[in-house]
Parts: sequence; structure tokens; C-alpha cells
Amino acid sequence: MNTPLRRLSLVVVTMFLALMVGTSWVQFVQADALNNDSRNVRTLYREFGNPRGPIIVAGTPIAWSEPVDDAFGYQRIYSPGAMYSNVTGFYSIVNGRTGIESAENDVLTGSSDSLFLSRIQDLITGKQPQGSSVELTLNPAAQQAAWDALGDQVGAVVALDPTTGAVLALVSTPGFDPNALATHDTAAASAAYQELNSAANDPLADKAIKGKTYPPGSTFKLVTAAAALESGQYSADSVLAAPDVLSLPQTSATIGNYGGASCGSGGQTTLSDALRVSCNTAFAQLGMDLGADALREQAEKFGFGEALSIPMSVTKSYFPPNEDLDPAKLAKSAIGQQDVRTTPMQMAMVAAGIANGGKVMTPYTVATVRTADLDVISETEPSVFSTAISAGTASTLRDMMVSVVDSGTGTAAKIPGVQVAGKTGTAETTSEQSPHAWFTGFAPANDPKVAVAVIVEHGGSRGNEATGGKVAAPIAKAVMQAVLGQ
Repeated sequence: MNTPLRRLSLVVVTMFLALMVGTSWVQFVQADALNNDSRNVRTLYREFGNPRGPIIVAGTPIAWSEPVDDAFGYQRIYSPGAMYSNVTGFYSIVNGRTGIESAENDVLTGSSDSLFLSRIQDLITGKQPQGSSVELTLNPAAQQAAWDALGDQVGAVVALDPTTGAVLALVSTPGFDPNALATHDTAAASAAYQELNSAANDPLADKAIKGKTYPPGSTFKLVTAAAALESGQYSADSVLAAPDVLSLPQTSATIGNYGGASCGSGGQTTLSDALRVSCNTAFAQLGMDLGADALREQAEKFGFGEALSIPMSVTKSYFPPNEDLDPAKLAKSAIGQQDVRTTPMQMAMVAAGIANGGKVMTPYTVATVRTADLDVISETEPSVFSTAISAGTASTLRDMMVSVVDSGTGTAAKIPGVQVAGKTGTAETTSEQSPHAWFTGFAPANDPKVAVAVIVEHGGSRGNEATGGKVAAPIAKAVMQAVLGQ
């Protein structure tokens, strides 16, 4: 072979190799990225051209697809839209997808690896591919009760089955209408998204699990009390220092009790009574006595600092590292202030762990995935997230929380004929804004069926007069009653 032919052959072989590498790279390495690119119109047509599986609560679809006479073939419908909007999220041509629509997209579209055999069967029989249904754990009565009780206030509710981790209610307010974002009118969908994205009170943010975190206020005293009991140095009857005003070391700052109240006689109180009346000075001093490591370790056992997927991602709750905690900051952290931040989901997990004898179950919202022929593809099995406290500590805390509702700050959560365990919280934010109102608890106390956490941002309609006992406890009561069928 002469030199020109040899060079030409080398060029041709090089071009073939480049073509093979390039096509292989696109088909195998870039395939997922290209398929998920919002600019990929072919993917949109393929997804919208097949019936997307429904999202179901208690046997009733809350999101489904209907055939329409346009280029996309099927229109996503949500009903009732706003009440479940933070759970379903939305599925939009121009705005992407969120919530269950995003987390379970592969099974809803029928593209999941678990549905491979179903796709082969459809190909052989010539049947149109269909997505699978996603059945949620939500209790419609509890969801409705949470939605109604929050009303036009800004906040969130999480309710869990403490024995399994199943999410019974997941509400964030204000909600939004997913139908406005799912419309095939791209201009209208874009306008709706821009309006929601710039609206007050972040309707697109899921305040129950992510989007923002909050100071837990006095609900965090459950964690501090747990750390004290687990240390073996304290019991419910242990006497704590409880001055009317606590001077914080190395500063001129002080901590007082709500409304300037006294917690006990002679500047002392028991651990149980400190929780019952939510004594700031006693718990701030207790936190300093226990130390940062004990508080952080206990918080982490309940789930602080851990990433969760339910399957929507849950924002990590936060307890600051040692280097950020001088004694004064530690005192404030022990009562859920300073830099401690959490989600309603996390505080529901704290209550659920106490209710379940110290074992925190992994939260989940998807109960079952079924094919269009109703064959079960997957079913969630409850799993233990952590053993946060001993059974003995859980029993003691339960009794202490019962006293909070029976005769302490949480009496508004009382349910006739049912013993309720709970803890209120009034979390300071800034000097210009009212505090957040919190409540977390469970019922029935001796045979728990539901654990709940409620936050109302800046006290809702009560503003500066708001406390967790006045504002959040009645909401929790309504949700617990709904689960218990009262």
C-alpha cells in the first residue's frame, strides 16, 4: 500500500472510531441527562403521550391523567388540588415536576426498572404502555383536619403512625393549585409559576419537610429532657435550679420564663414540672450542666443532621457544633433557640420515637406501587430509623408529656376520653416578628396511634399573643381526633 492510501485508511479508521465513541457516549453516558433535559421535546411527547399512573389516597385518585385532543395526548388533573399540593407536587411541561410527581416519576411513567417485564409484555401484546399507580399512606380525614385547622395561617402539620413511620398527614400552607401549573398552555403555566414563585409566604415551599427550617423553641426541651434521663443522673423527680431570671455565663445576657413567670417555689422545680410548665431557666441551666456533646448526641439519635427521603427529600435538622457553642449559646440551644433549626417532620419523629418506646421508625409516604393491572410492584416495609432512647426513658417522658396536656401549657390539646401526651413551643424569631407557635405530641398516650407536629409561623392570626398552647395545640388536637375517628 502506497503512502497516500495508507494515510487515507488511517483517516477513515479514525473517523469510524470517533463516530463509534461519540454515539456510544451519547447512548450510554449522556442518555439519562438528555432524557431528563427539560428542553428535550421528544421526552416530553413520549411521557405525555402515555397515560401517567395515578396518585391515590385511601382508594381515591388525587392526581391522574385524562386523554385530551392536543399534541401531548394526556392532561394531568389534581383534585382536591391545594390540600395535597405539597405532597403531589406538580407535573408541568414548562416547569418540570416536584413532590411525588418527581420522586416517583419512573414508576408513574412506567419507565422504572421494576416494570421491565411489564414493558416487554406490552410490547409483545401491542398494548399501550401505562404508568403504575402510587398509593400513599395519607389518612384523608387527618389531611382534611390539618388543612381546615391551619386555615389561612402560614404553617405546616405532620402526622405519623409512630409504630410504622407511615405519614398520615402532610400539610403545608398556603397551598397552591397544581392544575394551573400542569396546563398545556405553556404561557399560562409559566405565568402561574412566576406568580406563585414571587407570592408572599412561599406557597411552593413545603414547610413540613423542606424549603425552610425553624427554631423548635420549647418543643426541643423533649430532647434536652431525654438527654438528662439517658445520662442516668436525672429522674422525673430530680430537683433543678429554676430562678426567675438566669444570668448567662461570660455575658451580660439573661434568660427569663414566658411572661416573667416563676417555675417553682424557692427557685427550684422538678424535671417533670419544668417540662409541664415549660420552664426556660431550668432547662437552660440543665443544658449547660449536661454539656453540648450530650445534647447533640441525643438530637442526632432522634434524626438531627440526617438526610431523609420519604421519598421526597427532607431538609436536615441542625444542632450547632461545639466550636459554635459557648455556655450562653448552649443554654439557649437547650431550649430550642440560638442556632438550632428543625422541620415539623423532625419534631414529629421526636414525638413518635417517645410514643414508640424509644424506637424512631423511618417515615414514608408511599405504601404500595401497582401496575395498571393492579399487580403489586413494591410495598413499603416499616423499618427502624434509630433507637433514640431506652424504653424506660420513653415511659418517663410519656408521663411527663401527659402532665403537660393535663395541667400544663398544652391543655388545649385535651381530647375527651383520650389521654394525650404533648409539648408546646413558642419559638422566638426576630425582635420585629412574632414567635412561631409549636406543638408536638401523640395519642392515646398508652396505646399511640398518631404522633403529630404543628408549626404556625409567627403565631398566625394571634400574632404577639400567640403561644404553642393557644395556637398550635388545638390544630394538633383536631388532627389526632381525625385519626382516632372522633
